[in-house]
Amino acid sequence: MPRQAWSGTESRKIVSRLIVEGDLVLQTPAHLGNGEGDDLTDMLLLVDPFDGKTPVLTGASIAGALRSYLREREEGYGPKPKGSKAASVLLFGGMKGDDTGEQSPLIVDDAFGKCFGTEQRDGVQIRPDSLTAANDALFNIQLWQAGSVFPLRFELVIRAADDADTLKQALASALNGLAEGDITLGARKRRGYGQVRVSEWRVKTYDLKTIQGLLDWIQNGDQSLIGQQPSSIQQALGVCDLIADRRNAFSMKASFSLDGSLLIRSGGGKDDQGPDMVHLRAKQVNGQMEAVLSGTSLAGALRARAFRIANTLGPSKAHALIEDLFGKTSKASRVGFKESIVENAKTDLVQNRVSIDRFTGGARDTALFNEQPAFGNDDTTVTVELQLTEPQPHEIGLLLLVLKDLWTGDLALGGERSVGRGRLKGKKADLLYRHGTQHEWKIHVEGDKDNAVTVSGCRAVLEDYVAALNTYMKASAP
Repeated sequence: MPRQAWSGTESRKIVSRLIVEGDLVLQTPAHLGNGEGDDLTDMLLLVDPFDGKTPVLTGASIAGALRSYLREREEGYGPKPKGSKAASVLLFGGMKGDDTGEQSPLIVDDAFGKCFGTEQRDGVQIRPDSLTAANDALFNIQLWQAGSVFPLRFELVIRAADDADTLKQALASALNGLAEGDITLGARKRRGYGQVRVSEWRVKTYDLKTIQGLLDWIQNGDQSLIGQQPSSIQQALGVCDLIADRRNAFSMKASFSLDGSLLIRSGGGKDDQGPDMVHLRAKQVNGQMEAVLSGTSLAGALRARAFRIANTLGPSKAHALIEDLFGKTSKASRVGFKESIVENAKTDLVQNRVSIDRFTGGARDTALFNEQPAFGNDDTTVTVELQLTEPQPHEIGLLLLVLKDLWTGDLALGGERSVGRGRLKGKKADLLYRHGTQHEWKIHVEGDKDNAVTVSGCRAVLEDYVAALNTYMKASAP
């Protein structure tokens, strides 16, 4: 007599179910889009169709981000296929194209946001040759504000044949990316959007081998874990060590003072009577509106300067090098930028200006306008933070030269650079190169002397990176 599909010998033999919950908080605005636009907005947000306003973070998006992070952590960046023993395969199932792969033991629920608000940003493509806006390249994007909360819920199904400790280690390693802020979500996440963090986790295990545990899961398995003692994901899952991090990356975090003013246009004033141009401000996690340096604006300025440097050293290789670093239509950028607050900036001063007729030297008719930039001084801090994945020595050298131009004020950020806005003065920089071992450098200004720069770490290695760039750009093409 054939065995029934529901019989004990044919079942999956699930011995326990592990429920994990945590509140994901947006640290910067995020675009979780629905893939559509309308007459007013080019990129719209995905909302719950039931009420038409509640944010939705789909389980597919969460699982995809966690799987990608876990795979990169375990195997490094880039296409490096591995066998079925990989933690990302054990936790998230067979990869695309693997018809014999098993299904994922991890169930990821959709997350419906709360405490949310929206904002809209404008974007434009900049031509690297003229540093002006490209034709027909203006667009706008709708974003969920920083501070929006998405309650996450995961359910890990553990079978009798599974190695429970290995699955828990894989899950803890994946969720650690959310706890440490290493995972970004949504569109344009390499340009500062979608930075997230989960500070504490709640975990409960249902032992299905016992009648009490089975009844508890049947009655309360779909209930929230509010009331459970929150803790770090390692403590909550009882995991001693996470999967070793094999990602190679070069990161830079530099702090500058603002020499004058900075203007990154936000599209207009508060109302029809407001200033014509206002510096970009964004709501933060604490609910305050702060002046910010957007990742998109920073990326555009650094890409243009990097191209000028590369084109000066080797015109035949400049385009290929910049597209490999900063991305192109068919390839994502390997350089990721973060949005940062312009600290201690004065944002309530309005400056009146007028356009001058070059022929007469007088004021042009109907050309009076006013602006509200972010004014700064030595106490104003602008932070530039970026990370390059799978770096080569000549690529690090190019980023060092861009840092030098920022440090000395030769490279300005934002708009109206021709009238002196956006100039920075270097204060300190932390450089980290992680490739199996870690190499660190700290650069800072001593006292009040702008030219008294101290470098801790091997200065000769930094010089070798710049020399590698020169050698690479001047070498003959194969």
